[in-house]
Amino acid sequence: MHRQILSGPWWFRSADGTEWLPARVPGSVHLDLLALGRIPDPFLGDGLRRAAWVAEKDWEYRCAFQSDFALAAAERVELVCGGLDTLAEVFLNGERLGEARNMFRSYRWAVKPLLRPGVNVLLIRLRSPLAFVRAQHRRRPLPGLGHPGVAHLRKAPSHFGWDWGPELPPMGIWRPVALEGFSIARIADLHIRQHHHGERVILALQAQVERWRDLPLSMRITLMDPEGNVTRWELPVEEEAFTVELPVLRPHRWWPHGLGEQPLYVVETELRSGDRLLDRRREILGLRTLALQQEKDAWGESFVFVVNGVPLFAKGANVVPLDARSPFVPEEDLDRLVRSAAAAGMNVLRVWGGGGYGDDRFYALCDRYGILVWQDFPFACMLYPLDEPEFLEEVRAEVSENVRRLRHHPSLALWCGNNEIEMLWPLWRWQGWRRGAELACLAAAHERFFYHTLPEWVRAEDPDRPYWPGSPSSGAFRREVNGDRRGDAHLWRVWHGLAPIAAYRARIPRFVSEFGLQSLPTSGTLAAFGLPPHPTLRAPALRRRQRDPGGMQRLLYYLTERFPIPEDLEDLAWLTQIAQAEAVRQAVEYWRRHRNRCGGALYWQLNDTWPAISWSSLDVYGRWKALHYAARRFFAPIALSLDAQEDRVEIFLLNDTPYPWRGTIRWSLETFEGQVLERGEEIAEAPPLQGTLIRVVEVGAWRRRHRRALAFVAERWEEGTRQDLRVALFAPEKALRLPDPGLMVEVEAQGETMRITLRARALARFVTLMLPGADIVFSDNFFDLPPGRTVTVHAPLPPGWTPGAVRRALRVRTLADLPRSRGWRARWLRLRGRLAPHALLSRLLHLG
Repeated sequence: MHRQILSGPWWFRSADGTEWLPARVPGSVHLDLLALGRIPDPFLGDGLRRAAWVAEKDWEYRCAFQSDFALAAAERVELVCGGLDTLAEVFLNGERLGEARNMFRSYRWAVKPLLRPGVNVLLIRLRSPLAFVRAQHRRRPLPGLGHPGVAHLRKAPSHFGWDWGPELPPMGIWRPVALEGFSIARIADLHIRQHHHGERVILALQAQVERWRDLPLSMRITLMDPEGNVTRWELPVEEEAFTVELPVLRPHRWWPHGLGEQPLYVVETELRSGDRLLDRRREILGLRTLALQQEKDAWGESFVFVVNGVPLFAKGANVVPLDARSPFVPEEDLDRLVRSAAAAGMNVLRVWGGGGYGDDRFYALCDRYGILVWQDFPFACMLYPLDEPEFLEEVRAEVSENVRRLRHHPSLALWCGNNEIEMLWPLWRWQGWRRGAELACLAAAHERFFYHTLPEWVRAEDPDRPYWPGSPSSGAFRREVNGDRRGDAHLWRVWHGLAPIAAYRARIPRFVSEFGLQSLPTSGTLAAFGLPPHPTLRAPALRRRQRDPGGMQRLLYYLTERFPIPEDLEDLAWLTQIAQAEAVRQAVEYWRRHRNRCGGALYWQLNDTWPAISWSSLDVYGRWKALHYAARRFFAPIALSLDAQEDRVEIFLLNDTPYPWRGTIRWSLETFEGQVLERGEEIAEAPPLQGTLIRVVEVGAWRRRHRRALAFVAERWEEGTRQDLRVALFAPEKALRLPDPGLMVEVEAQGETMRITLRARALARFVTLMLPGADIVFSDNFFDLPPGRTVTVHAPLPPGWTPGAVRRALRVRTLADLPRSRGWRARWLRLRGRLAPHALLSRLLHLG
């Protein structure tokens, strides 16, 4: 097989225009116009409004090319469009090849007779997705959230706007376009299944060969292990479909992050005719077993991923599209995303169903970093025309291709049918859906598709990986959806339902696949909003970035549950991040204490698609918010957890490793200024794979005397080194009088790394390090520093910076730096938030 990527030059224009402009493929119309200065950046200021016209028009892309000599000698040549977004007609040398109407799949056309010896011209005409969905909505309106008519188009639903993202449907060629030439035969399909027998692994290589000439064929298979050792097999190909068993001796097991290493094997398969190479496939494998354990128990039915026989507590987040302007994402952005997830201790990412399938590079990175992937099929928050044969035919081709494409990745853990279609079923009725008979027919079509048709398609291509019909789901259509006895749950009473943060402790679902709280981004990202000097919360530029109706009121509502309301926007952004981090921390630690009942917690959401006010822990530029730093602590394989109650504090050790932990726990009850009222130290043991209550400390008498100036400090020590430090307070921060911590900060350089040492004379709550002008990740941030302790933080020394420059620019702040606010203002904001019409409706929808 010979592959020629059509790398250009590419040109594009509006379909009603005459001027051809230079383009970049893969990419999008928005990125090409932005590169030429024809539109403002939709990420900056009001650029979104000024770029809205782009998706209303039709566009054309053109590439003139000469085909490689090897293609002229090939017996069969195909044009392969890997990703067209979305409605496209394709022409080669003036001949129409066909059309595309699905961004999630590739399209192939035989073009050998159409290729010329000299210059060939490829033209791709893209139609407006907005015009299409409007027409489809007029033809057949379907209930759902978001832009009307989107369900009829196989394009990421979130491209048309969501409660964290803009309405900016991209158009373009988002994956490479190539010519592929074949002669005699090719590999039509290759599936490598694993059979584990104790310390032996058998790879069952199932191949399908498509041939055009009856000539002798052979297959050469090369297996390279993680240490570079190579084993080869060669066999004749006598049938079009056959299976070869490849034994792997002394297999190296692939483990999720936090449980072990991620060794990878390479399997290269060559189809040959004599000495002539006809086709080649290369697959990267990780040897592991994976099952979704669903067993009856005292609480219902478990929902636990088991890898290599070890039950896993899933720790992670939900991934949304990385860039609203284009589905194509540069490699460095993907690497930063997955690397940041691993750095925060995550072992599972859910690719959310309102986006799409991940790029091959994304899964390869997850393989390397040990991040399991929960993969939703791209159906979300709306009803689809699943009773229309043409639509189903398109979806079937999409499913078959993507399951085949991704099934060899060890990181891929689960196929999931959809996002929130069952959970939102009451909303379809509350929306005033008048055609009851059609809704009943749609219900039957959705049950048939997600519970029968789709799993059958998946099993045909990937029989060894679990399938789950939807998220959330109980495993039975519209029964016990979002319950605590079986399946997974999305917990949105906190946030949408305005329940207090403590409501997380009222539920222990079998698996929590969505929950979260919003925050503002960092000051560097706020600058992209185009805010006026000294902006208020009512500033239009700020509200444009809040896509959740009523989101700003909810943001303030939850902030004032614990914290004062600052006057300055930068202070407000900082404090909302802390409130978000604390809410998610409390929930995750609580569910980890009950990991015998709860199988995992994936917060909403990992990343942003544009500069926004959202639920993310990483903003669109990859900057870490407080939540991401906190996740590094509460997702740690072994972590301290404190539960401060009215008259006592419970000390827990959370151990997600398969090994017992033994060390020292030191605790003290002390005033903010460091007066120790009571202390203790003990040898502690934490059994593997569970949360353990280590000690209960009675604090009632001290709490009554020092309620507003009392802290409980716990430290975990191992072999003379402090591994963990936690602080619990006994009143909301807004009711406390935190003293000036008297921070002492030292900065030293060690090669390309800087070391920042901090000490405090009084309790420093939420110590935050900032280095304006440098986007760096600190080893720790937004942490507590009690008096008498030292914390050392490491970070890369920014290029061109000296330790002296860092010392001058470094900003360190704590909660004590905030001016006290008026209590009546916070109470008024909370009351207004609860009484707002959208809040009342939202509470009705999130009673569970």
